[in-house]
Amino acid sequence: MNKPTKKDLALFGAQAAVWLLMMLVLPLATFISTRSWDSTSTSFFMVWQLLRAPMVVYFVNFYLLGPYLFFRQRYWLFALGNLLLILGMNYGFFYGYFMIKEHVPAMDGRAWIGFFSGTFMFLLLNIVMAAVAVGIRHFMRIREIKQQLQEEKTKNTEAELAWLKNQINPHFLFNTLNNISSLTQIDADAAQDAIAQLSDLLRYAMYETNKKTVPVQGEVEFMRNYICLMKLRCNDKAKVNADFSIENPQFPIAPLLFISLVENAFKHGVSSSRPSTIDISMVQQANRLEFRCDNTNYPKDDADRSGSGIGLENTRRRMELMYHDRYQWQQSLEGDIYHVCVRIMEPEPAPH
Repeated sequence: MNKPTKKDLALFGAQAAVWLLMMLVLPLATFISTRSWDSTSTSFFMVWQLLRAPMVVYFVNFYLLGPYLFFRQRYWLFALGNLLLILGMNYGFFYGYFMIKEHVPAMDGRAWIGFFSGTFMFLLLNIVMAAVAVGIRHFMRIREIKQQLQEEKTKNTEAELAWLKNQINPHFLFNTLNNISSLTQIDADAAQDAIAQLSDLLRYAMYETNKKTVPVQGEVEFMRNYICLMKLRCNDKAKVNADFSIENPQFPIAPLLFISLVENAFKHGVSSSRPSTIDISMVQQANRLEFRCDNTNYPKDDADRSGSGIGLENTRRRMELMYHDRYQWQQSLEGDIYHVCVRIMEPEPAPH
C-alpha cells in the first residue's frame, strides 16, 4: 500500500469534518434552545448511535470495499462484504428484536410493523451510504483517469512540438558554411558578417526558443539573419524582398514557427537559370499577426527530396497544436507564383 500523500490526508480530513458536522448539528441546536448540558449530551449520544454505523459503512466502502473489490469487478465479494459489514454494525436491531419478543410478548401487530419498518429504513440508509461512498470514489477515479490522460496528451503534444520546432534542415548549415567558405576568397568582410549572422541564428535557435512562446521581435531578427544567409546561395537573377512591420515587439509567438515557410520558399522559388522572386512580409497589429510569403514556383523532380513539402506539413501541424481555432491558413498556386498566408489571433487582454 502506498504511503498516504497530503492530498489523501486532506481528503480524509474533509470527509471526517462533514460527518462531524452532521453529528453536531442537532446537539448544537439542542444546546441553543435548552442551555442544558444534559440534554445536549443526550442529543449527541442519540445522533452518535444513529450515524455511527452509516459512517463506518461509508468509510469502509470508500477506502476498502470500493477500490479493492467493486472497481476490480469482484462484485459478489463486494456484496458479501457489505452484507456482513451492515449486519455486523447493526446487530443492535436484531438483539433488540429478541429482547422485545422475550420481554414484551403482548406487543401488537402495529408496533411490530413500526419496529420492522424502522429497522428496514435504517438498513436502507446504510446501503445508501455504501452506494454514495462508491459513487464518490468512482467520480474521483474517473477524474484522475481523465487528468492522467490529459497529462499524457500534454506531454505527447509538447514532445511533438519540440520535434517539429527542431526540424530546421541540417543541409542549410552545410550549404551556408560552404557559401561562407567560398565568400572568404571574394569578400572577407562579407564573410565575417555572414559568420556573425550564422552565430546569432544558431544562438537564438539553441538558447532562446525553449519556451512555449517568445517575443515576435526575436523571431523577426532570426528570420532576417536566415534570409541574409540564404541569399548567399542566390545569383543575380533572384530578387528577395523581406518587410517586417511590428507594432508590439513583445507580441507572443511560437518559436521558429515560420522558418519552414521561408526555407520552403528558397527551396521551391529559386532557379539558377531563370528569374526568381521571393516576397516575405510580416505585419503585427493589436492582437493579430499576419505572415505572407509569395515565391516563384519551380517544382523539384522526384530525385530532389528538398522539395518534399515537409516544412509546410510541420508548420501546419504546429499551428494546429499551438493555436487550433485561433489561426487561418491560406495557400494557393496562381500561374507560377505560390502564395501562403498565415494569420494568428491572440485573445484580447482582459479589461482592468
